Amino acid sequence: MEYHIKASSVSNQDAVIHIKQSDIDFGTTPKTAETLPNPAELFLGAFASCVLKNVERFSGMMKFSYTKATIEVNATRLENPPRMEHLIYNVTIYTNDKKLNTDLLKKNIEKFGTIYNTVKLSCSISGTVSAKAHV
Repeated sequence: MEYHIKASSVSNQDAVIHIKQSDIDFGTTPKTAETLPNPAELFLGAFASCVLKNVERFSGMMKFSYTKATIEVNATRLENPPRMEHLIYNVTIYTNDKKLNTDLLKKNIEKFGTIYNTVKLSCSISGTVSAKAHV
């Protein structure tokens, strides 16, 4: 499988990533540092997207239902050389399904996530997957 994206920027302005039919604005200037995602945050967003896609994928394979899933990702940046050193994620699955095996779901996410496996080659990752009753 191969992937393709395009991105563009204008001098002294911000930038945009073009993926399929979506445009994702991101900041490259100090003016938008507080309002647009920066490249590091987009990186964490790709990681989160991978995890959530696998929650959906494995809900069918593991035969559990859920109403929504959320993820929070935090990262520690090393300064020299500049790189991500450690990622911590917490996934919450909102479900009333007693069949959900969160340990197996976590194992599957960590084994079969493309972005997850790419990231773990360059930094450490730790995380949790928990279920919360959805009323």
